[in-house]
Amino acid sequence: MFKDLIPPAGPPRGLALAQLVCRLGDGAYNICAALFFTRVVGLSPIQMGLGMTIGWSAALVLSVPLGHAADRMGPRGTSVTLFGCAALSLLSFIFVSSFIPFVIASCAYAVSQRGGSAAEQALLAGLVPADQVTRVRAYVQSSYNAGMTIGAGLGGLVLLFDTRGAYYAAFVVNSLAFVLAAYILYRLPAVPPVPASETRDADGKSTSKSVFRDAPYVVLSVLNTVLLLYVPLIAVALPLWITKHTEAPISLLSVMLMLNTVVVALFQVRVSEGVKDLVSATRYLLLGSFLLAGACVAFAFSGSWDSAWSAGILLVVAAGLMVVGEMMQAAGEWEVSFGLAPKGKTGQYQAFFGNGITVAEMLGPLILTGLVVYWGAPGWILLGGLFVAVSAAMAPVIRWGGRVRDERERAARTETEAQAEAGAEASATGSPAASPAATTESPTVSPAAAASPAATASAADADAPAAG
Repeated sequence: MFKDLIPPAGPPRGLALAQLVCRLGDGAYNICAALFFTRVVGLSPIQMGLGMTIGWSAALVLSVPLGHAADRMGPRGTSVTLFGCAALSLLSFIFVSSFIPFVIASCAYAVSQRGGSAAEQALLAGLVPADQVTRVRAYVQSSYNAGMTIGAGLGGLVLLFDTRGAYYAAFVVNSLAFVLAAYILYRLPAVPPVPASETRDADGKSTSKSVFRDAPYVVLSVLNTVLLLYVPLIAVALPLWITKHTEAPISLLSVMLMLNTVVVALFQVRVSEGVKDLVSATRYLLLGSFLLAGACVAFAFSGSWDSAWSAGILLVVAAGLMVVGEMMQAAGEWEVSFGLAPKGKTGQYQAFFGNGITVAEMLGPLILTGLVVYWGAPGWILLGGLFVAVSAAMAPVIRWGGRVRDERERAARTETEAQAEAGAEASATGSPAASPAATTESPTVSPAAAASPAATASAADADAPAAG
């Protein structure tokens, strides 16, 4: 089991280590931020909430353009630059003393953090063979949970001291964590940027589509956002459910949180091994939704017992079902999100798909509070049914996306073959041939080629400007 915690040497290990380091800083930030901004800076809770909402809204709007920039300028340099900006924005929080500067700093932090994460996913897709992407992404997710857990512990120490200096130290440590993560990513092989040239049809019109014009991918991203409502479930809905509807002690929530983070860190890689293609990803999404639905049923019945022990046991069982369902859902969505993204556009596609977590975190508290806290057990049952219905609806959309992907790849192969034939004919007749770059987008370097010394050296030169 513990060998699953250590990624293979090379890019997978570097990507996981970078994730561990920067999420360690985020874990400390999440614990300390609310008290720092309200008690040290002097913002009201409404001002703090509004400022953070504006920041994440800005990240939602700018994530796809930043993902596109990662494709065009190189994902390694873009991720390094944006993580460096995240480090600077965290340091700027120390000097914030009023609402407007707080909003500006929040926007800078949210945009650079989410944009850097999207670029990091594009880097992963460029460095790892396609059949290993889901497995490596599982290592990265395990590192994510481990980093957030350790960081939360560090944040707890800051709250224990509860002084201005301790809060400042937490922000400095978080900033340094992003700098170190940027350095780790900079040491990885570079992925060449994709040229801005576009494929054009016989009429001269561009046939290169952005993610917004990829209908099956857009539909899948929207459906997946609904499934991601499980993310704010433990942090937002469960504390209120336990205190208002069950006899279980609220301290049980910490056990459930620990169960979730530790199990994901230990077993996410093993669970993800069963996902190899779109078919197995679809199966995992559906099975995971049934487990999430089972967890919702158990949560619903936990409010029907007068005994604290009975309610507590049901809550822990529900948390166990939920974390296994969460891991299966995650493995399926990674395979789908990477597998249906066209080559050379992973940055913008991952940024768009990743916006689901931002939307879920922004709207989830309101939806879940109304659904399960105020409606009670029927709300839990409805939520579980919603998980199953959405996963079932994703199956035909995934098949649709697979057909679109196959047609796109066939068209690209046909055009490449036509250009090769035209070039051969031109060589035979002695007439000049049209440059392929003038009519089609240059092919991306394969992961194996990108990792070779020659490709790495040339790619590093191409990527260096973006790294600043």
